[in-house]
Amino acid sequence: MFLMYDYSPDSMTDILFKDFPPVPTQAWEELILRDLKGADYNKKLLWKTPDGFSVRPYYREEDLKEIPHLDSLPGQKPYLRGTRKDNNWLIRQGFPLSEPLSQVNAKVLEALNRGLESVGFVLQPGQELTLQDMNTLLREVFLPAIEVSFENVSFKKPGTLHAFLEYVRATGIPAEQVRARFGFDPAGDAFFAGTMPNPEDFTVLANLVRTCSDYPQLRLVCIQGYKIQNRGVGVVQELAFSMAMGNEYLKKLTSAGLSPDMAARSIHFHMGIGTHYFLEMAKFRAARVFWDEISNSKIAVHATSGTWSQTAYDMYVNLLRGTTQAMSAALAGVDSLEVLPFDGVVAGGSEQGYRLARNIQIILREEACFDQVTDPAAGSYYIENLTDSVLNESRKVYREILKTGGFSDPHTCDRFRETVKSTRERRLQNLAQRREILVGINQYPDARGKAPAGLTLSGEEEWMRAATGFEMMRLRTEKAPETPAVFLLTFGNLAMCRARAQFSANFFGIAGFRILDNNRFATVEEGIQAARKSGARIVVACSSDDEYEQTVPLIARSLDPGTILTVAGDPPCKEALMKEGIDHFISIRSNVLETLLGYQKELGL
Repeated sequence: MFLMYDYSPDSMTDILFKDFPPVPTQAWEELILRDLKGADYNKKLLWKTPDGFSVRPYYREEDLKEIPHLDSLPGQKPYLRGTRKDNNWLIRQGFPLSEPLSQVNAKVLEALNRGLESVGFVLQPGQELTLQDMNTLLREVFLPAIEVSFENVSFKKPGTLHAFLEYVRATGIPAEQVRARFGFDPAGDAFFAGTMPNPEDFTVLANLVRTCSDYPQLRLVCIQGYKIQNRGVGVVQELAFSMAMGNEYLKKLTSAGLSPDMAARSIHFHMGIGTHYFLEMAKFRAARVFWDEISNSKIAVHATSGTWSQTAYDMYVNLLRGTTQAMSAALAGVDSLEVLPFDGVVAGGSEQGYRLARNIQIILREEACFDQVTDPAAGSYYIENLTDSVLNESRKVYREILKTGGFSDPHTCDRFRETVKSTRERRLQNLAQRREILVGINQYPDARGKAPAGLTLSGEEEWMRAATGFEMMRLRTEKAPETPAVFLLTFGNLAMCRARAQFSANFFGIAGFRILDNNRFATVEEGIQAARKSGARIVVACSSDDEYEQTVPLIARSLDPGTILTVAGDPPCKEALMKEGIDHFISIRSNVLETLLGYQKELGL
């Protein structure tokens, strides 16, 4: 005898939940308010994103009612759930053309045999490739099986494009099988340079697009949203910038005689990936809907893990960052993806760094099976609401850009550059005050770690990474004849002294100072004796607030001249201690970067 079961969604819901009465939202809210015990709901539970909009602590099915397009399918307009019916993104790696092209070709062939599917050739400034260069660079590369991208190219020097087309024609590859991207972006290049493009640039660009009209999978115009992301902006500003720049190209290219369809088909987006996992997923999902609203076409998106969060110290943490960034982009359904090498900060990355970067994506696909489900976030109360919020907030910024003239207007460009600059400065300030955390840099540093060989920060573009200021400070410590020592004088309440000792070790470890920790001294006098014996220039009093008013002045009088006495915490007796000449305090309110730079100055570093 066979039993037949109904496994339809409605039936399963009945089976699983029939014994549990529904709980209304009001009941949840009442329970939350009771647990908060009078604390402010908005301050405690609402999260303010870097872009300034609020995210609730939880969402329910009822919160999906006002969100459009939830019933759409992958490959269907407005492409909320993806532009394709599958999630087979392309694994890309960039290859700088800074060495002989034959050596680059050898590296490309090896990478292709190890799972690479999209090759990014990064030209050097002013470099232009010839047909002979293409023959060398693409030797034994089977173009119909992969995608190629030419980055850092200028439309004013289109020789690389013509050489590529000549190579394709010479090898007899059918036009419809050529998958290629070129990074022509005169408007973006001008924006980042602080200038304005020449109106004739768009006519030249339109003519180049016409040249490639027989190649349906060749896109010439690249919107460089990743450069905005790597300046520290949030997902809303990056998305609004990218869409406004895309709109600018649609207007300029159609004015130059291209059809709307041809203009849209020539554009692709190169976007960055930040560290806010769910926000990044929402950004890519929102981008598809947004671009369809503007262009009535599918978006083509390449994503690259961000440099903003990369660190030179404790570089292996970059592997974790790259992995989570790759996960958010892959789950969101990008077309191609590049994970930067974990050691890219030093000399552009090692062979091992590139191998691990590729393998991150291969593992996500082959072992985690991220390619088996298209838009797994579909229907998630949280992600769908987050996507809708990102989309709506981006529309506001986008409309503001267009209202003031778009990126054709120099005043609009200047205002947006200032917005980006102020956002960057605010985030750097947040890092300095540890309102934002960058593990290994402003929190949980490896105090004993040293700068990797070959690290130079002097020629680094200032906008690329958030950690540069901290790393320059750390290098200053390493270059000192002797590493400054910090003695933790622990006494009194065990719980408080250990908590503040750990805080202090973390704090001074950020600058690479040598930490002399202790479990707890039985008396203050014993601690003072040990501190003097250690020879440390910095002594940190670690205890409870109640202990400080009487003991800290005693410590100050007992230490050797020139010793910098610091109090861990922000005690009520701080003003009284300052009258005693004690003016060094560290707490969660401290600006870590400014404070540590001040210590370095006092130490003569």
